[in-house]
Amino acid sequence: MEVLHTMLTFISFSFLAIFLAICFIMIIIFKGKSIGDPKYAPVKGTVFNQLFYFKKLHDYHAQMAKTHPTYRLLALNHSELYTIDVRNIEHILKTNFDKYSKGKYNKDVMTDLFGEGIFVVDGDKWKQQRKVASYEFSTRVLRDFSCSVFRKNAAKLVRVISEFSREGLVFDMQDLLMRSALDSIFKVGFGTELNCLEGSSKEGTEFMKAFDESNALTYWRYVDPIWSLKRFLNIGGEAKLKHNVKLIDDFVNGVIKTKKAQLELEIQQDSNVKEDILSRFLMESKKGQINMTDKYLRDIILSFMIAGKDTTANPLSWFFYMLCKNPLVEDKIVQEVKDVTCSHTSEHNIDEFVTNLTDVVLDKMHYLHATLTETLRLYPVVPVDGRTTETSDVLPDGHKLEKGDGVNYLSYAMGRMSSIWGDDAEEFRPERWLNNGIFQPESPFKFIAFHAGPRMCLGKDFAFRQMKIIAMTLLYFFRFKLKNGTQNVTYKVMFTLHLNNGLPLCAIPKP
Repeated sequence: MEVLHTMLTFISFSFLAIFLAICFIMIIIFKGKSIGDPKYAPVKGTVFNQLFYFKKLHDYHAQMAKTHPTYRLLALNHSELYTIDVRNIEHILKTNFDKYSKGKYNKDVMTDLFGEGIFVVDGDKWKQQRKVASYEFSTRVLRDFSCSVFRKNAAKLVRVISEFSREGLVFDMQDLLMRSALDSIFKVGFGTELNCLEGSSKEGTEFMKAFDESNALTYWRYVDPIWSLKRFLNIGGEAKLKHNVKLIDDFVNGVIKTKKAQLELEIQQDSNVKEDILSRFLMESKKGQINMTDKYLRDIILSFMIAGKDTTANPLSWFFYMLCKNPLVEDKIVQEVKDVTCSHTSEHNIDEFVTNLTDVVLDKMHYLHATLTETLRLYPVVPVDGRTTETSDVLPDGHKLEKGDGVNYLSYAMGRMSSIWGDDAEEFRPERWLNNGIFQPESPFKFIAFHAGPRMCLGKDFAFRQMKIIAMTLLYFFRFKLKNGTQNVTYKVMFTLHLNNGLPLCAIPKP
């Protein structure tokens, strides 16, 4: 009995200690946050609320935003503000650009994976990377080289899907698109043939898996209050993340070592044509224009990798899902492909077909461009993004911010707001982007899928070019159906909007 009494006393004290700790944390969170002051955005809970809604996090934010276009969730020493107000977004991303940064907390969360890549850094390091990358993206050499790579890999994708089709097998379209996009960005970005799509690169496949898993594990840190303790103890998801980052580092460092050796050989042979981005960064380093350590190169490579892979594979995965749900839209795209390419049968050789997908042809695909854009409106690659205030500020909607507060714009939620897109906001309707059959863009602060302001995505045109080449090629040769025609898919919560559990499809060859 005495032992039982001691145990009950211990348990009681343990529960009391936990209760008091929770009360202490809540006092710290709510203290000094101007709750109820109309000058500040309304408080709708704490950042820990997101733990309970994590699997449907973006829909949770969308539901909140329908009644409160700007609201706050409280953290320990600051507020996290969430907004769908287009005026606020232009304010933080353009008008008052210099007053906002990625912030220490975001850097702490992201640095283990992304290092000092362009998505994490601010100030001179950001300007340095942006300047070099901006110049490279504007060169005709890179544009022509990338298009040839995109066409070649689109043809490979057709051949891989043809094998599944002949065998009557179901395949994961998202996985194939991710592999194809990874092959493309490694060739365009680093001059390396990865051959991940064809499955001949075990290292490439492991690298992709490790990176995507690390993407999700890193994003989990935003809702895990003890992630830094787990990292210190090297337990749970933090142990897995550390393991994955080492695998990623080993792979990327191998790419850098190989490229450096190759570049030295080319210099000795007086070869001046450097088509891939990594070679051109290394050449800039040799000129003394930019100081590149292997660690810095690693960070740049990973930034380009996620930008090149996820900005095409993610939207295309949702695109094919939406076409399966909206076959009339697919029919219109197929007809446009036939009309623009003057090909009204699918008897063409694959290589012959992709060779004809020139810039002139791609620019005529207005309905396809509208459909891809409509897909991105509803399923943006980055569903939520934001900045941190460097000084106190007042947003255009009148809400005050204190130094260190986070301001997050909800791209996923914005696409579903009738206040922004009209009463049919939640409908998939590509025609909203067309005027007399010609594509009409919207303000980048309203359609925020490619960011906006000085940090707007440099690879936007490259992404659309690659998506169009792949979409036109696959739709010319196949019709796709969902494994289960009535299934609805959802997303996996990470930095980029992956489909959860992939996209199982069947491919039917065109007659």
